[in-house]
Parts: sequence; structure tokens; C-alpha cells
Amino acid sequence: MPPCRRPRSAAALLALLVALAGCAPQLAVAPQPRPLPRPMVPPALPAAPPAPSPESMALAAYYAKVQADLLGQGLLRTDGGGKDTPFTDTMLAENFIRVALFDEYRRTSAGLVAQETTSRLRRWAQPVRVSVAFGASVPATRRATDRALIGSYLARLQSITGHPITLSDSGANFFIHVVNEDERRALGPVIRSTLPELSAPEVAGLTDLPRSTYCIVYALSEGSASTYARAFAVVRAEHPDLLRLSCLHEEIAQGLGLANDSPLARPSIFNDDEEFALLTRQDELMLKMLYDPALRPGMTAAEARPIVKAIATRLTGGSS
Repeated sequence: MPPCRRPRSAAALLALLVALAGCAPQLAVAPQPRPLPRPMVPPALPAAPPAPSPESMALAAYYAKVQADLLGQGLLRTDGGGKDTPFTDTMLAENFIRVALFDEYRRTSAGLVAQETTSRLRRWAQPVRVSVAFGASVPATRRATDRALIGSYLARLQSITGHPITLSDSGANFFIHVVNEDERRALGPVIRSTLPELSAPEVAGLTDLPRSTYCIVYALSEGSASTYARAFAVVRAEHPDLLRLSCLHEEIAQGLGLANDSPLARPSIFNDDEEFALLTRQDELMLKMLYDPALRPGMTAAEARPIVKAIATRLTGGSS
């Protein structure tokens, strides 16, 4: 008599129990026909992303052409700068003052207005915890790639600044949304719940981006404080890979406190000429300066200038 054995798989459990239920030494059991194997059920395929609107498709084609044209002109460099882009300690100090102590936009009752204004030094005091949300239009493979790239970039920023900056969906205070045109226009409720202090025109500044605005970030303090409490960035999902990564590099770095652009900053992503796509060597030094303990949040340009000059000299070895 064959022994009663534990079935090897759950799928075979019911058939084996039926066959073995009559096991006894005094009875001869007629062999039972082997049950037909059950058909394998294929795993469910991931839901296909919703079809983009004609407007979103047109933007994807437009930004693909923009990236191709920029690359064709030798722009969107990813080398961080080289022998053709030297800078001195004086240049570094002046670029830092212009990028960190001036604002690119002025806040008004009608929303943000593009106008450079003097500001104070601002940065994060609390750890920066970044969450990334993707619209349904973004394929799963691209989501995984973007999250990996963002995580790697945040680790680099933490190493540069010495400030805690991590990718974490728990207790986030820096929110990144990668969305297409249709999804961004529907972000209003999410923005208002995340940044309730924003006015309706400021919310519209995020949801109604003109085509010329590739990406945007709002970094907000509480009250009159000069330390950031929350940030919210929007990146267009229609961008091709390099343009999208360029947006992530710039908006995250700007959200850390380098809020302005300057045509004199080179090599730098804080320059609207699009020469560099990714964070450069000079940008790294400016971030290091921003979080140097010798500088304090709330400093004016006049207060910060002699300290900035000393830090720049130390970081560059004094090359004037």
C-alpha cells in the first residue's frame, strides 16, 4: 500500500485528499483516474496608461524637438563644466550672492510676477524628505527609472550640503509631481491641501503653466521665517529623458535655497541659456556654501558678502 503523503503543491491538494481519503490496510482501492491539469491563469497585465489628450501629445512632440535642437547646438551639457568654463573665487562668490540672495519672482496678490528682487538667505533647517508622485500617464518602467535617478541625486545633494535629504514617502515635506498636461490641470485640490496658504492665483501658477515653463517649484517658509517648511515641484511628463532629468536637477536644487537664475553664472544650471542640463561643479560649491554653518538664514546680501567671499576662497583655493 502506498503511504499517505503531504501534497507538494496547493493546486494538487484537493485531488490528493480525495485519492487518499480511503487509505486502509485491509482494503484494495481501485486506481483512480488522474485529474486533468488545470489551465494556467496568466498573470494580470498592468493597466495601460490612459490615452493622452491631443494637447499633451502635441507638447510631447514639441519638447522632443526642443531637446533635439538644444543638443544639436551643443547645449544641455552633462559634463559639469571643464577647462572651457573656468571660474574664480570672486566669480563663485558673486554668482552665489546673485543666485541665493535674489528671487526670480515677486509674490503679489495676483500671483507670482517674474521680477528679480533682493531677498534674504533661505534654506532648510529640518531634514528634507522628498516624495515623488507620478501621474497615471507615466509608464511603470519610467517611474522606476526616475525614482532611482532622484534617489541617487538626493544622496549626492546630501553629501554636498551635509544636510539630511532623503527620498521618503513617509512624512514628506518636499513634494514632486511628474504629470502630463491633463493631470497637472487637475492638481488643484492636491496643491491646496499640501500648501493651504497659497492664493488661488498662486495655485493657478502651478496648474496653468505656459509652454515656455518647463517645470516649477514653490518653496515656502512659515510666517516670516527664513527657513523652508514645505516645497512643491511640478515636472512635465511630456519631457524626453534628458530634459526631464534637467528639470529634476534644477527644481530640487532651487527648492533647497538657490532660488534665482543669473546669466553670469557659468558653468551652472541656474542660467536660462540651457548650456548645462545637470548640476555642475560650481553649482555643487554654491550648495555647499548655502549650507555652510558660517552663514545664517535671514542674512542679507550685505551681511553675507564677506563670509561668502571667505568661503569661496577656501573652496577654490584662492584663485581670484
